[in-house]
Amino acid sequence: MSELKVVIHVNDPDRWKKALGNIRNLIKDVGEGKADIVALANGSAVTAFGNTELIEAMKTLAEQGVHFIACRNSLKNMCAEGVICLSENERPSFVVVTPAGITELVKRQHQGYAYVKP
Repeated sequence: MSELKVVIHVNDPDRWKKALGNIRNLIKDVGEGKADIVALANGSAVTAFGNTELIEAMKTLAEQGVHFIACRNSLKNMCAEGVICLSENERPSFVVVTPAGITELVKRQHQGYAYVKP
């Protein structure tokens, strides 16, 4: 098990590039497989899972062991607001959906994950 555990919280789509840069820098510094890294998206940040450019960057990081999690409530809200309708079946295969992003954040912090919000 990794000694370092971190959850990167992204709730604004404009923060994804910064978040992915933070993740790349962490992996570069500690080494691949040396940290348990979770990127959790809620709010409007879930729209990134429909952005081809960002998905490619995320996929590369997922192949290095980074876990990507999307909030189901946010996916539903974005669809209801007409922003983007991305069903759970249409999401990238490396993205896991959690019922409520806030609950996932609380659980991860309770499990000892460092909280980072770029």
